[in-house]
Amino acid sequence: MGFDVHPFATTDRPLVLGGVRFEGERGLAGHSDSDVVAHAVADALLGAAGLGDIGMHFPDTDPAWAGADSLRLLAEVTRLVHEAGWAVANVDCSVVLEAPKLAPRRDEMQSALSAVVGAAVTVKGKRAESLGALGRGEGIACWAVALLEGEEAR
Repeated sequence: MGFDVHPFATTDRPLVLGGVRFEGERGLAGHSDSDVVAHAVADALLGAAGLGDIGMHFPDTDPAWAGADSLRLLAEVTRLVHEAGWAVANVDCSVVLEAPKLAPRRDEMQSALSAVVGAAVTVKGKRAESLGALGRGEGIACWAVALLEGEEAR
């Protein structure tokens, strides 16, 4: 299981979710491009393979990752998972946000993530129904669950 959350940025940054840029929307604050969906997927894959977490591999204290494309990070995580003898069976994500609506861009997000991971990645948008910081629209969170299988099973 992976999780990530970022508040909205106070500076002008693009919003990137699942590798897809949402033009005209407020971006998220963070060290890389702050793609909470790609980060949660990466953490789910790393955890399922027993390889730690995204912060271990791409620390926010390392300037090399400043503004990094999170799909590039996810590709590296996928490589590590394969190197450890695992294949990705699938990943499922639940993104909690008040806006923007994900449904119009869901196919793009799923395609971008699936292409990097090499397996089906599904994305669902959920609202926090005005509860807490997410419900007040202060940021975006994502939970992801990954299923791995031994490479020999493929």
